[in-house]
Amino acid sequence: MISSIAELISDRIGTMPAGERRAAQTLIANYPLIGLKTVAEFSAAAGVSSPTILRFVARLGLQNYPEFQSALQDELAAQLQSPASRTLNPSSPNGGAVSPMLEATLDNMRETFRHLSDKQLADIVAKLADRRGKTFLIGGRFTDPLARYMAAHLAIIQPNVFHLAGQESVWRDRLIDMGKRDVLVIFDIRRYQDSLVRFAETAHQRGVQIVLFTDQWLSPIARFARHVIAGRTAVPSAWDSSAALFVVAETLIGAVTRQLEADGAKRIRELESLR
Repeated sequence: MISSIAELISDRIGTMPAGERRAAQTLIANYPLIGLKTVAEFSAAAGVSSPTILRFVARLGLQNYPEFQSALQDELAAQLQSPASRTLNPSSPNGGAVSPMLEATLDNMRETFRHLSDKQLADIVAKLADRRGKTFLIGGRFTDPLARYMAAHLAIIQPNVFHLAGQESVWRDRLIDMGKRDVLVIFDIRRYQDSLVRFAETAHQRGVQIVLFTDQWLSPIARFARHVIAGRTAVPSAWDSSAALFVVAETLIGAVTRQLEADGAKRIRELESLR
């Protein structure tokens, strides 16, 4: 399976010199549009030289800048696909409905975790387990069940965990309770939800640390996020699959539970005594 440009960056940013890292960060913050501009425009936006942009592209394993832009254009086309357009795709030649779906879902999980580093997961776990701040979780039309599921588990092992539901005006009212020590976990996959982008931007302006669960094409919220988990979602269906993101969420729930082992166990016992 071909890696997206964002996935290649995630794999290699740790080995990039400072200038190339700035180019990578500028691209992620304006993904993918800044990469579709000229080398000169990209370099000016990143504050680096044009040769640095070309070295950055080469480090991603691409032959030249046109190949880099072609890959981004393909991603942009995939990002903008609607379920209606995906129903027109030919069915799998292997026959049967279950096998291709199962294979694609398992492949999505493998690829998602292949591009997630242990350090990134550990950093997210440390933040979610930090008792000094609050944790807020929210998702889009199809991804909010993941936010609700994750919030339900985290709320059992630690206080101050809140799932944001209802209308946008309700979420925005909760911004007054958010500050620099708090975490906002957002689930947003294509076709990205404008209301979530607006909410994330305002939370970012208040210093809230954002953990974004998105797809390989990256929600615009990535420009505001401290941590971005880019999961694979494409399957042979009119609909995207959130299975890989669900497994990442469960992985984080398990890791936070282990990190809060003593306090979490005490809280669970107290909850049980109240039932």
